[in-house]
Amino acid sequence: QVQLVESGGGLVQAGGSLRLSCAASGRTGTKYVRAWFRQPPGKEREFVATINWSGTTTSYADSVKGRFTISRDNTKNTAYLQMGSLKPEDTAIYYCAAGPLPDTATSKYDYWGQGTQVTVSS
Repeated sequence: QVQLVESGGGLVQAGGSLRLSCAASGRTGTKYVRAWFRQPPGKEREFVATINWSGTTTSYADSVKGRFTISRDNTKNTAYLQMGSLKPEDTAIYYCAAGPLPDTATSKYDYWGQGTQVTVSS
């Protein structure tokens, strides 16, 4: 079992930046892919970004490409999502996830955090 805990959400003005963190505990020795998803108000959960174990391969949703950066520090068992040039449409609950392979589908991930709210005001 792996437990994931997100932090770093909050309220920010459009154009601002935030960095989310996702700390893992439990069976952290397994080489899991880490990912970020988000769920805007009234919408389904959607893929944001993913990163492989070594951190050498990343993938992003088109809506965040060039503005968000996913990274990880395996010595701290933590993944990050650096968000810049934030827009009101980025408002959502952001979830981190861990799974065996990179994928954009929520069903491919075994472990999830509880989510952290990000609100971008115009």
